[in-house]
Amino acid sequence: MSNPRAGKVAERIQQIIARRLEKGLRDPRLGFVTITDVRVTGDLQHASIFYTVYGDEQEQTDSAAALKAATGMLRSEVGKQLGTRLTPSLEFIHDELPESAQHLNDLLAEAKRRDEEAASLAANAKYAGEADPYVKPRELEDGEMDTDGLDGDDLIDDEDRD
Repeated sequence: MSNPRAGKVAERIQQIIARRLEKGLRDPRLGFVTITDVRVTGDLQHASIFYTVYGDEQEQTDSAAALKAATGMLRSEVGKQLGTRLTPSLEFIHDELPESAQHLNDLLAEAKRRDEEAASLAANAKYAGEADPYVKPRELEDGEMDTDGLDGDDLIDDEDRD
């Protein structure tokens, strides 16, 4: 929200809706609902209210139906307490963030388990060949180092190739 007034209105709407839901609605379908975020358009005409519901699929669908049925009453409550010329329309959207966060936590736990498994395998691992497979220069009889792996007799001059 680039408009600072829209941010303040969104925060106020969140407080009003949360307080009203805390008092309770007369709808028995409403479960344990938490308002997670409210986003208001720049012209303050529409408010998207994100919520989560504690419970299973049935409780979530029942709570969604209860919030949809109570939208008009909640909008009039917001209009009374907000004090703006126009009351924004309300739209309740189930927030998928907690479920996706839990899925990411599960994936991170699986990755950690696999890393620990790989580390335990690496701790007991042995080299397939020599410990140091790289060719080292060998020392000749007169103390010089042979860097190309060839004896001095094996060297071919460019003139000898013809």
